[in-house]
Amino acid sequence: MAVVIFDGVCNFCNSSVDLIFRFDKEAYFSFTANQNEPGRKILKEHDIDLEDVGTLYLYENGKLYDRSTAALRIAKRLSFPFFLAYPLILLPKFIRDAGYNLIARNRYKWFGKKETCRIPTPEERVRFLL
Repeated sequence: MAVVIFDGVCNFCNSSVDLIFRFDKEAYFSFTANQNEPGRKILKEHDIDLEDVGTLYLYENGKLYDRSTAALRIAKRLSFPFFLAYPLILLPKFIRDAGYNLIARNRYKWFGKKETCRIPTPEERVRFLL
């Protein structure tokens, strides 16, 4: 099982979830917002600060990946052209995460924010941990 844990009020993060839905042809990923109990439980089990909503996480095979590593591991499982980004994993994490952190710090300013967490559509519900 692989679970994408994202900021449920971030417009950029929600658009990213939409993209994953569209290009995850095998329906490999499940989703939860880091503000929801399933996401909080996973993060707590890995000693992650529950107030750190600015980070994308991927929980896969009992391991928790964050930031650019999570994004690239997600991209690896998506259809063309996104899996082509995976070789960027060869760059040192501090370099990859610098770009990631720039977007994370400015995501609300650049893309906006919702008042409440994303509510999955009926089609999406089956893949959301609520």
